[in-house]
Amino acid sequence: MEHIVTVQDAVTAFAPWREPTGAELAAIELEMPLITAEVELLDAQIATLDRPVSELDVRRVRRADRRVLAARRMLANKSAGEAA
Repeated sequence: MEHIVTVQDAVTAFAPWREPTGAELAAIELEMPLITAEVELLDAQIATLDRPVSELDVRRVRRADRRVLAARRMLANKSAGEAA
């Protein structure tokens, strides 16, 4: 009988080198409002897939889309300010 052995040691052996750097974490934190807005838009779009779209659904998707655009604008403005 052959034993099945986990490969946990092999997988986690390189964990310290695979951690995100401080700069990567800062970039993620900077983009978090955009990520959150995109998730809300996706949730609104998914909710409309399995039923007829109502006026409330249209408003919810439109509102979520505007949040994404606003978050992108804010992120672009911050990036442009840092580049200058």
